[in-house]
Amino acid sequence: MKNTIYEKMGGDTAVEMKDDPVFGVIGGGSWATALVKLLTDNGRQLNWYMRDTGAIEHIERYHHHSKYLPAVELDADSFTITNDINYVVEESDILIFAIPSAYFLKEVSRITASYDGKLLISAVKGFVGDRYLTIAEYFHDDHGVPFDRIGVISGPCHAEEVGMQRLSYITLSSKYIEVAEYLCGFFRNYYVNTIACTDIYGVEYAAALKNVYAIAAGVCYGCGYGDNFMAVLIASCFREMKEFINVTNPDTRRNTSMSAYLGDLLVTCNSPFSRNRNFGRMLGKGYSVQTAILEMSQVAEGYYATKAIHEINRKFRVSMPIADTVYSILYGRENAVEAMRALQDSLM
Repeated sequence: MKNTIYEKMGGDTAVEMKDDPVFGVIGGGSWATALVKLLTDNGRQLNWYMRDTGAIEHIERYHHHSKYLPAVELDADSFTITNDINYVVEESDILIFAIPSAYFLKEVSRITASYDGKLLISAVKGFVGDRYLTIAEYFHDDHGVPFDRIGVISGPCHAEEVGMQRLSYITLSSKYIEVAEYLCGFFRNYYVNTIACTDIYGVEYAAALKNVYAIAAGVCYGCGYGDNFMAVLIASCFREMKEFINVTNPDTRRNTSMSAYLGDLLVTCNSPFSRNRNFGRMLGKGYSVQTAILEMSQVAEGYYATKAIHEINRKFRVSMPIADTVYSILYGRENAVEAMRALQDSLM
């Protein structure tokens, strides 16, 4: 394996940029499956960890995931798939964590292998535990991984469309633009365009917040609101998201009109693939929160992100009437229809 020149780039540690790194994907859901599909289409060396041994056997035998994106063909001969998470960490140069936030700590607690010298990429759209850390903050604070070697993958990219090879735009964020551009080269192909970015914080928060707002949009769809109202709601969601991100982490270089912020919000609030919108839609039709959760075949990340944002905002006190309304529905057990009716006058 040939290595390029390493550069310190003014950070705490050297970032090792190899010409042909081995990727490790950690997670067995739809986004992990789509990323494996994308990387193997691009000819990348890859190790894949998932906990479900039955799913592993099915993929090895039939070349598709039995539960997630089952129509997507996977070239199982081109990657190693295992339920040994430490093998994947040890044998990979770039680790992509694609685990629902609710299960993240349980899975990574199995890791005893070292993260030294590896690039860690979060594809998790939520927060960690009751400390409400982002994934980047967790690896930095709890494992001493420098922000130099942490990245985020995000954007308006439903796994279903990436799996179907429909044109998508993925944003890769890293502390240094050189590292972000380096990573972009491995994900780019004829059905994925890539965008380099240095706003790790903003991109992670936007990825979590858009799920909160997609629940609000879903509730309104379920209640029977029309397109005119939805346009106002989503515009208000964007202003609220932008205000929260800029207050909690000011950055004069940030452009929240980019697809990783506004684009991801739009697709998550409007797409039939959006599990958070579908979750909210059930609430708007009269389902209880617990019944809606039980009806979901996949995790609605916005359920957990709503509480995290509420707790984080106790410190900053940003005006967030939409996020507060979602919190009152999910955790205050307020009637969804009545809560949305009360919100109407605060929108513009």
